[in-house]
Amino acid sequence: MTLKRVVVTGLGAITPIGNSIEEYWKALINGVSGAAPITYYDTEKHKTKFACEVKNFNIEDYMDRKEARRMDKFAQYAVAASQEAIADAGITDTNVDKQRVGVIWGAGIGGLETFQEEVISYAQGDGTPRFNPFFIPKMIADIAPAHISMRNGFMGPNYTTVSACASSANAMIDAFNYIRLGMCDVIISGGSEAAVTIAGMGGFNSMQALSTRNDSPETASRPFDATRDGFVLGEGAGALVLEEYEHAKARGAKIYCEIGGGGMSSDAYHLTAPHPEGIGVIAVMENTLRDAGMKPEQVDHINTHGTSTPLGDVAELKAISAVFGDHAKTININSTKSMTGHLLGAAGAIEAIAVILAMKNGIVPPTINHTVVDENIDPSLNLTLNKAQKREINVAMSNTFGFGGHNACVLFKKLEA
Repeated sequence: MTLKRVVVTGLGAITPIGNSIEEYWKALINGVSGAAPITYYDTEKHKTKFACEVKNFNIEDYMDRKEARRMDKFAQYAVAASQEAIADAGITDTNVDKQRVGVIWGAGIGGLETFQEEVISYAQGDGTPRFNPFFIPKMIADIAPAHISMRNGFMGPNYTTVSACASSANAMIDAFNYIRLGMCDVIISGGSEAAVTIAGMGGFNSMQALSTRNDSPETASRPFDATRDGFVLGEGAGALVLEEYEHAKARGAKIYCEIGGGGMSSDAYHLTAPHPEGIGVIAVMENTLRDAGMKPEQVDHINTHGTSTPLGDVAELKAISAVFGDHAKTININSTKSMTGHLLGAAGAIEAIAVILAMKNGIVPPTINHTVVDENIDPSLNLTLNKAQKREINVAMSNTFGFGGHNACVLFKKLEA
């Protein structure tokens, strides 16, 4: 069968550096850090006292207070970002068949704050199991796409992919496949996460995964820098409207770009550490290029997973050099996590959006906070350090990797008539 073409027609974002696509993009190209001391709870006894929180977010701009109380924050972010994306795509009740519109979402954890609050409340009580009737519906990871579907009447496939930090990239690949196989016309995809909680921060701290640069939070996320000491936890959501090309043309939709391909792989190596030679990462990028029918030398830009961990950054760059050879030196490589922090299951979505906007505007956002060269990193690679760079981008890739060895990569390209 002939596979259908898939394009991106809408974008939406709730991030630590902006609560709309316009705000997010402006902050990205200006190298704005979203890291700051945590405001959600008292951090006096915590090892890491900062994160990339979403700021100035008012859920009542998107729904009434009663509805919001029935949602964990991760679902609130999902609804807010998806509503921006749906409006951006110009989707209405009359220009789509809602039975052929789906929602495939990504979340690595789901309603962690809800779970934490209910357990604390139970532990502080008399042992009687009194729980909020919305405890389970608020907590489960699949509830975010359910809310998006119910608000908009979308009756196509509806579920959540869970693969740790690769979750929303996996969601986009699933959505891409459903559409190119002709099973849907439109799918709202992306991911959301809200793990800046006592349990979330405490859990990652116990793994020694987080930066502890409490004296300078805004510089703590420093991918590729020799002094990096762990990632900075972020939160938020990114939403993309994926659409079959002829369907988008027929309704006169604005088209950002085309999805060329997607790839997945597993390290099959360790719970949390990447394979030191990047074997799984090499495989996922090769799988993506093969799926897209493209050669390595056609790629102009890669937004890396680049979490600012000592092992992960080096392994990923080694893998890029292995896949792209001498061409790797000509690619604009960056890590937008230097600004947003690590949004876990939502990382793939907001980073895909960054890649799409870079392609649209001809500007690659910087990898900020780089001050000390790491001798383990090839100095000939262009890591887009500290300042945005103008660049015509025809083909770009977004890498995301998750605990458990889950690897996912999505390739975007400029639309060709």
